[in-house]
Amino acid sequence: MKLGIVGLPNVGKSTLFNAITNAGAQSANYPFCTIEPNIGTVAVPDKRLDILEEMYQPDKVTPAVIEFVDIAGLVKGASKGEGLGNKFLSNIREVDAIVHVVRCFENGEIVHVDGEIGPARDIETINLELIFSDLDILERRIDRSAKAAKGDKKYLAEVALLNRVKAHLEEGKSARSFPFTEDEAEIMADIPLLSNKSIIYVANMSENDFSSAMEQNPYYQQVVEIASAEHSEVVPICARLEEEIADMSKEDKLMFLNELGLQESGLDRLIRASYHLLGLISYLTAGKPEVRAWTISQGTKAPQAAGKIHSDFERGFIRAEVVSFEDLTACGSLTAAKEKGLVRSEGKEYVVKDGDIILFRFNV
Repeated sequence: MKLGIVGLPNVGKSTLFNAITNAGAQSANYPFCTIEPNIGTVAVPDKRLDILEEMYQPDKVTPAVIEFVDIAGLVKGASKGEGLGNKFLSNIREVDAIVHVVRCFENGEIVHVDGEIGPARDIETINLELIFSDLDILERRIDRSAKAAKGDKKYLAEVALLNRVKAHLEEGKSARSFPFTEDEAEIMADIPLLSNKSIIYVANMSENDFSSAMEQNPYYQQVVEIASAEHSEVVPICARLEEEIADMSKEDKLMFLNELGLQESGLDRLIRASYHLLGLISYLTAGKPEVRAWTISQGTKAPQAAGKIHSDFERGFIRAEVVSFEDLTACGSLTAAKEKGLVRSEGKEYVVKDGDIILFRFNV
């Protein structure tokens, strides 16, 4: 799964990306510092793996991961090619969801592309460029469907829907805020609208605001209000602070965060929110060779979950031996869980739950 980090130039995208991945994406105080998208993967925080590591003493521990793409700064006119806009928009088209970084701090030494801080204006600039790009796509699709409707009346409903969505976009509203029915959402899934992608707004704040005066920051409140209207999430963060602690050991990082009165880093909260945004969960496998988290979508059945490990597991699926993480840790061992009847044998229709610890039986 890929998440694209977007925003205007100089809002902290590359700084945030550096902190997430330690990939060393170039970061400088001028627009279009990033042109080619940088890509990096990051582990999904999961304390269950630490507990299973203590229980099993495995040779290897492998967490679930999410891929982040640092996309160059968009500017007004990107949908018409301004600032290499077409290239940047095509990068956004390839990701599963958007992380929109919004500048919520004052700093006279870091230039803003519009000359002054304004989160609502910045969000509107990005959203409108995505909407303008989507209107071009919709117009072409409406023409195609209207021609098809002359020979097949089933396309009439699609044309009507697309025209309603077009009117919605022309009001400056993103497609993600359109009240699609389940059937309509299925139709739209085939149409790659940028403004229909799920989004998390990252409010990039100063260290002082982030640690003590977050709720009093008027810029942050602007982002919260816009996200609320879209039913989107907001993650407040200090990208510079996150970059500073990225290379610390786990113990030093925890100590530093505790001094700030924080339970976990902003990055951990962002990664969790991203995982949730994409409708993902993790099931676990545990043994001496490896303890591992496997990423699946909510609602995945056992054979398909097995296929994440190897296609042979899905093809020759017999059953899944399942114990919940809570039951296993409460019993202290798999043997004790079995003695208490807490290890279940599940078939092909079993829907895997987050935190299930599974041993798959298969034959090919």
